[in-house]
Amino acid sequence: MTSGTKLALGGLVVASVTGYMAYLGATASWQYYLTVDECVDQADSLAGARVRITGKVLPGSLSVAPDRLEASFSLGGQRHEVLARCRGPLPDNLAEGVDVVVEGRLEDGLEDGRLLRGDKVITRCASKYQSQTAEPSRTAAVPPRPGGKG
Repeated sequence: MTSGTKLALGGLVVASVTGYMAYLGATASWQYYLTVDECVDQADSLAGARVRITGKVLPGSLSVAPDRLEASFSLGGQRHEVLARCRGPLPDNLAEGVDVVVEGRLEDGLEDGRLLRGDKVITRCASKYQSQTAEPSRTAAVPPRPGGKG
């Protein structure tokens, strides 16, 4: 086998492995998330499965460990709620009333509902998703230039 063939074959192997790893990483980040209500409605089929669930941290339910590596809170939807117990780094802006996405495993067995054992919490900024017509524009007026026109 010539050195050019070996080099081409090695390049093909590297490109294939890189492409496969990029595909795996991309599909993991494209994972669809469920609302709390969808999760509760489909809880029997999701028990034990890895899921992403979005909802609001309900007031009075947030408890964060002093080292900020554990938190427990109720994740609320329109009709239902799910208890979330999360381990791992927590966002600095995690607070009651904030919209979050929790990634983890849904467990069965609580007498009053489901338990989500999360390992990743992402806060969502609701203001980014509001219509621009919902509130007046906050653009600052540009002062006129000295000695010139507007």
